[in-house]
Amino acid sequence: MSNSLRAFFNIVTNYHSGIENVTQGNNRANNMGEGLENFIKDAFAGTFAVDDLQERLVKQSEVFSYEGNKNNPPDLILKNGDAIEIKKIESKNSALALNSSYPKAKLYVDNPMLTKACRECENWQEKDMLYVIGQIPKKSKSLKSLWFIYGDCYCASREVYECIRQTISSGIMLIPDVEFTQTNELGKVKKVDPLGITDLRIRGMWHIENPNKTFHYVYQYDDESDFQCMFIVRKEKFDAITEVDTAILELFEEKNIVVKNIKIKNPDNPAKLLDAVLLAYKV
Repeated sequence: MSNSLRAFFNIVTNYHSGIENVTQGNNRANNMGEGLENFIKDAFAGTFAVDDLQERLVKQSEVFSYEGNKNNPPDLILKNGDAIEIKKIESKNSALALNSSYPKAKLYVDNPMLTKACRECENWQEKDMLYVIGQIPKKSKSLKSLWFIYGDCYCASREVYECIRQTISSGIMLIPDVEFTQTNELGKVKKVDPLGITDLRIRGMWHIENPNKTFHYVYQYDDESDFQCMFIVRKEKFDAITEVDTAILELFEEKNIVVKNIKIKNPDNPAKLLDAVLLAYKV
């Protein structure tokens, strides 16, 4: 069974493979984002060395229970495992654009942004959320850096974001003399003008700070490195994975991957510290 630590190791081993430029369409950002997504699929499925497309698809279908689309989270779900959201950035300190989907410590099956296929891909109620953030500099097809970071180390509980979203939605509905319709966005106002021919969609555009900034107190980005890969996970999650995948720590030693116990700020209460593990590799 695949897991995030095994994918991290596979990437450290194959980072020089680069990110292929997907040719559909003329939007470079989207194309490179798709290239990164395919790279991450290969990492989890262990298919970097598999050239036959049919074989790659079969192996990936054995690992993932869901593959998403550009408009609905998440990008991937591991069978009986984590939900994965993949983000591409060009600058080392760029904020992550989450668009209409607020940050997630966990993914819940009742999230209105999920597709029916996602809800029914397994019998599940809650998933650990893993953010994978790849830096591909402008005019490059190679990874410069990559973060693996679990949502419960990075994002507040959903009540924090839902409170903001619901307060905004409720305030919009107080506007007099306009017609509202049901929507998964912050709001949709119909017939704004006297003729009743103008509608207004109100969408959230969520951003979250780059982990290079958020976790500067446990890891400092190395501008001189050709490639660096970082991973932050709560200690209990790390222990649970390594208890099942007992060989992974030996593989880390072979590749000189740093494994370090750290303390991180609790996203719900920064005055409290959480036990976590940092993995780091750079060349």
